[in-house]
Amino acid sequence: MKNTLSISSEDVIHHLKMSCQIPGVIEGIATRKIIADTASKAGITVEEDELQQEGDRLRFAKKLVKATDTWAWLKAHHLSINDFEELAYKNLLSQKVAHHLFNDEVESFFYQNQLDFIKAATYEVFLDDYDLALELFYAIQEHELTFPEIAREYIPNPELRRAGGYQGIRHRKDFRPEVASSVFAATPPEIIKPIVSSKGVYLIWVEEIIKPQLNEQLREEIIADLFDAWLKQQIQQMEISTSLELNNDNQASPDSLMQA
Repeated sequence: MKNTLSISSEDVIHHLKMSCQIPGVIEGIATRKIIADTASKAGITVEEDELQQEGDRLRFAKKLVKATDTWAWLKAHHLSINDFEELAYKNLLSQKVAHHLFNDEVESFFYQNQLDFIKAATYEVFLDDYDLALELFYAIQEHELTFPEIAREYIPNPELRRAGGYQGIRHRKDFRPEVASSVFAATPPEIIKPIVSSKGVYLIWVEEIIKPQLNEQLREEIIADLFDAWLKQQIQQMEISTSLELNNDNQASPDSLMQA
C-alpha cells in the first residue's frame, strides 16, 4: 500500500521561493499579462478553428497521439482539459501579437543584419603547437595529408574524432571573433591558415559558407527574436508588485548572514 503525501499550494510557493524560481515565475506572469493587454488594445482575437489547430499542433509536438496519452500528460502536469485549451489559446495569442508588432519589420531587419545570418560548415582540429599546425596546414595544401587524416591523429575526443572534427553549421556569433573573421573570408572548400587564440591554435577546414535566404522559417525566427527583445524591454520598464510576503520572523539580518 502506497503512503500518502499531502502537498499544499503554500508548499509549492515555498518550494519556488527556496529554489529561487520566483523571479522567473513572476517574469512569466508579467509576460502573459503584457501579451494579453497588447492583444486587447490591438483588437486581436483567436477564432475557434485556430484554437483547434493550435491544440492539434501542441499534441503533435508533445507526441500525444492517443486520447489516453493526452489524459496522462494532463494528469502528470496537474492540468484540466480547459487548462490545455487555455495553454493553446495563450500560445496562439502570443504568436498573433508577435506578428502584429513585427511582421512588417522583418525584411528591413534581415537586410540590415545579413552578416548575422550567414552560416558556415566547418571541421576543426585544436592544437597546442603553432609550428605543428602550420606544418599540417602546408601538408594539406600540398596534398600530402587530408584533413580527416589529421583529425584522426590529433583529436583526442572519440566522437569528434570519428566525425572528422565536424563542428556543424554555425552562425558568425558562434565563433570566437578572431576565428570568425578568417572563416567567413574563406573561399570554400578551403583550409585556412592556423589561427592563434589565448587557449591554443585552430586548424580549420571550411567546407561551406551558407548565404542566408529570407524563407518562412527564418522569418518566424526573426519575429520571435524581435518579440522576445520587446517583451524584455517592456518588463524592464515597468514596476512589478506582487502579493507574496516574506516571512521575517526569527530571521537573521543580511549583515549577520555575511559574517564569518
